[in-house]
Amino acid sequence: MAFTPLHDRVLVERVESEEKTKGGLIIPDSAKEKPAEGKVVAVGAGAKDEDGERIALDVKEGDRILFGKWSGTEITLDGKEMLIMKESDIMGIIA
Repeated sequence: MAFTPLHDRVLVERVESEEKTKGGLIIPDSAKEKPAEGKVVAVGAGAKDEDGERIALDVKEGDRILFGKWSGTEITLDGKEMLIMKESDIMGIIA
């Protein structure tokens, strides 16, 4: 299914975290927190300012990002869990 976010929203796919600690302990699924790292799948065209001009987004498709723990709205597209969030919920781009 094709999905295009509107305005300053982005579609994000979570990136799964490591299943082991640095010491080699395996973390069970019940103890894992949802990762706050993801990959941008799609971006909107950008919000409009008071004059009606588009404000371009700082993120683009394929960027790896960090976002807040409770950011976004969870949706399911083609059997995959995704998040829709405003660009302002994104804390930064991982280089």
